[in-house]
Amino acid sequence: MQFNTHSNIKITIITVTYNSENTIKTTLDSVADQTFKNIEHLIIDGKSTDNTISIAKKYPHVTKIISESDQGIYDAMNKGIKFATGDIVAFLNSDDFYAKNDVLSCVAKIFDENISIEACYSDLIFIDKINIKKIVRYWKSNKFISGSFPKGWSPPHPTFFARRSVYNRFGSFNLNYRFAADNDIMMRFLEVYKIKTDYVPEVWVKMRI
Repeated sequence: MQFNTHSNIKITIITVTYNSENTIKTTLDSVADQTFKNIEHLIIDGKSTDNTISIAKKYPHVTKIISESDQGIYDAMNKGIKFATGDIVAFLNSDDFYAKNDVLSCVAKIFDENISIEACYSDLIFIDKINIKKIVRYWKSNKFISGSFPKGWSPPHPTFFARRSVYNRFGSFNLNYRFAADNDIMMRFLEVYKIKTDYVPEVWVKMRI
């Protein structure tokens, strides 16, 4: 499928890092290799003591690197939201990577073609930490149905792309949830505020287990 790679939409990718030198190159490569180029890639680092920052600085597409102490991953993600200038915001963790090079083109097409869509998401594959070709689990999502979150359903957060205006209107990550603030924020957006979403039955992200 061919996508328009000249969309006026700007996508911000936020990557939170801490001593991620063993995995971040794959993450950065997967963003750099995207056919869609109107991106802003923010690295929000928790004062790494390894080579994470020096590796990130080698990538011209990386827009901003912030390295300072934080209160954990969700605090760092909130910092990323504050610095984001893109129309669309997404999070790609420092040991995850995009499954193919047209993911962002697909995302841009979705938002270009339907201005009422406020977020989209897809499927995710868990892979072995060392052998990234070994599939451990397939996270198959589906279209959102009201009442799904209380039953344990949630989209894979690394595949979740939302308009920045959604964060401006409905808030960022709740730091009271140390391990599930990503689930909480998506539940808030979909179940509480009823934003309009689109599900794409494709694998967009591979996540190390």
